[in-house]
Amino acid sequence: MATSAIGPGFLTQTTVFTERLMASFGFVILISILLDIGAQMNIWRIICVTEKRGQEIANLVLPGLGIFIALAVALGGLAFNIGNLGGAGLGFQAMFGLNTRIGAVITAVFAIIIFMFKEAGAAMDRVARWLGLLMILLTAYVAIVSSPPVGEAALRTVLPEKMDIMAIITLVGGTVGGYITFAGGHRLLDAGISGRESLGEVTKSSVTGILVASAMRVILFLAVLGIVVQGVKLSADNPMATVFETAAGSIGLKLFGLVLWSASLTSVVGAAYTSVTFLTSFSPAMERHRSKIVITFILVSTLILTLVGQPVQLLILAGALNGLILPLILGTMLIAAHRRKIVGDYRHPVWMTVFGTLVALGTAWFGVLTLIEKIPQLFA
Repeated sequence: MATSAIGPGFLTQTTVFTERLMASFGFVILISILLDIGAQMNIWRIICVTEKRGQEIANLVLPGLGIFIALAVALGGLAFNIGNLGGAGLGFQAMFGLNTRIGAVITAVFAIIIFMFKEAGAAMDRVARWLGLLMILLTAYVAIVSSPPVGEAALRTVLPEKMDIMAIITLVGGTVGGYITFAGGHRLLDAGISGRESLGEVTKSSVTGILVASAMRVILFLAVLGIVVQGVKLSADNPMATVFETAAGSIGLKLFGLVLWSASLTSVVGAAYTSVTFLTSFSPAMERHRSKIVITFILVSTLILTLVGQPVQLLILAGALNGLILPLILGTMLIAAHRRKIVGDYRHPVWMTVFGTLVALGTAWFGVLTLIEKIPQLFA
């Protein structure tokens, strides 16, 4: 779950909002962490107790609701995948100076090959792990050499000068929105970690996953903050590239491009596969053609990106859209937690119900404000 969250959208969103809010972005990170924990802890716990997948639980709450949620998750996954391809294009641009659309098309070809051949997928997974470690080390290096104002960041984390609702909903959507939190919960089921005897382990894992992803976000936040407080203007076309090139020169830029492309490539395959599984789970006919649907999913994502362009804006929009799906998913899980026919004699902790309800209502309200006030500005 943590590695799924740390993708191109995660990196782009953190960079863009740090430049916009400066040290006050620490407050956004803090609020998003609390919302992430409240959402994921509840969702994973109900999946564990019922030993059912999210869309199956939703259908038990209200017949047909599971299908609607599956469609919503797939739509959010499509938005994520368009953004992932945009991130891949940004990676190619950093490495070779290529147009982002060309980089996205090349990445789509790689993604389809990896999906079709398991050996290629296994090899890419191994490479991605090492490149993920490289990203952490490279970002930590930038955070050190850029000498960010850590004291100011700590102060503004609790006493912000600026606040951006869209930043909050985007970060939450990029960490636990859409398919991401379901994918983590479903992986636990696949691993046989379910039932009441596993509740402690599942609850601990749900929080740990958020904290791991958030630790990387804090490091990236400090790295970007250290650059922008020096007066460096980040490129609107590829803001992350400016950060790494300023701190680590042309070599840092090339390494960043490689890592971003790798993260984007694996995210394209993972998001497409996971999103499609939500659709095919209700139809044996679609299940038989899953591979073709996944490939089509990738091709449609590529077509939309090449037509629309604007990879940075799409990466931010993907997180915002998936943040809008979260209240529906979380609200459904909370209702299921109090239905005897679904959970039996299990008693969901009152404090978790209250916590989850506040998160669901809060993200719903933030999402409405974002739709009304912020998203149109992205394309103004």
